[in-house]
Amino acid sequence: MTTHLPLARPRPDVTEFIQILMGTKPPTRVPLVEYIVDDVVMRPVVENLLGRQWVEYGTDRDSQRAYLDNFIEFWYRLGYDFVRFEQSLEFNELKLVIPDAAPGSTKQRGWADEHRGAVTSWEEYENTRWPKVEEFDFFPFEYLNKHLPEGMGLISSHGGGIFEHITWIMSFEGFCHALLYEPELVRIIADRLGGVMTSFYRHLLDLDKLVAVFPGDDMGYNVGTLVSPDDLRKYFLPWHKKFSAMAHDRKLPYFLHSCGNVEKIMGDLIDDVRIDGKHSYEDNIIPVQNFQARYGDRIAVLGGMDLNILGAASEEDVRKHTRFLIETCGGRGRYAIGSGNSIPSYIPPRNYLAMVDEAIDLSKSFPLN
Repeated sequence: MTTHLPLARPRPDVTEFIQILMGTKPPTRVPLVEYIVDDVVMRPVVENLLGRQWVEYGTDRDSQRAYLDNFIEFWYRLGYDFVRFEQSLEFNELKLVIPDAAPGSTKQRGWADEHRGAVTSWEEYENTRWPKVEEFDFFPFEYLNKHLPEGMGLISSHGGGIFEHITWIMSFEGFCHALLYEPELVRIIADRLGGVMTSFYRHLLDLDKLVAVFPGDDMGYNVGTLVSPDDLRKYFLPWHKKFSAMAHDRKLPYFLHSCGNVEKIMGDLIDDVRIDGKHSYEDNIIPVQNFQARYGDRIAVLGGMDLNILGAASEEDVRKHTRFLIETCGGRGRYAIGSGNSIPSYIPPRNYLAMVDEAIDLSKSFPLN
């Protein structure tokens, strides 16, 4: 049960949201942040809490507008200062697809094929059709930009980062093999991806309601980076540095979502790439409050509610941990409360709403005694 949701009179202030995270204004509240909320979780909230008819995002403009109207209302009425939206260019990637096992879901879930790649040789590279930004449909980004309520902003990015996409295109095994035996192929594909994404960001940065660039690029696992830090520095971090500079040229922050243990490249991300905030945390790697104690004086800390708590704990325990994070991390500043990763389809909507509801309640009396 929620006390405050949906908000009857939301008062988003995305300017203040950015100021709090950038440390240019003392926090008068702990704002909400989220990376992705899966449609399986969003739908019952839209239908049951907001009383709106759910419409799938289809191929026709009418269904796309209806979906995006619900999308805006969801973020607005739940107390966010922004909507975050992403889509990816269509690269040649092999996927393993099965029915989503989340209760009530009718979707398909796709995983990258780690063993078979679509592009693992020079011949396959030459014969692959690479997407062109000129052919990409920016309609949803432009629609959101035009229809946001007063006070809200757009946070966006290309869907998936360069490291993620190259491992999906080549397969992780094919990528690792090429690192050893065909490093120039790795460089060529990485640079091809980087060039296309640069064009994508040039278009995105023209949107006047864009307030932050917030990409995801998962580069770690439980105990370290997925490949050597030197390989990440050589092929991938320079592109993040370029995208970050593009955002900074427009006076926009560059936040990064990266799963796993990326401790060995945090210095690079902060000092060279110049990220302004970090997202994605797991308690079994480093709890968000410990990460903030280490880096929170240099960058913003986004989210941190472990998915094991959101997915399996009681509503009461979710509220307790929300209070702990707001008291601990929120009290230090440059912090926004949200999940440690995203809100995937298997998260019970009641737990997600409990986190948001508790955060709104606590922010009314911030700073807490």
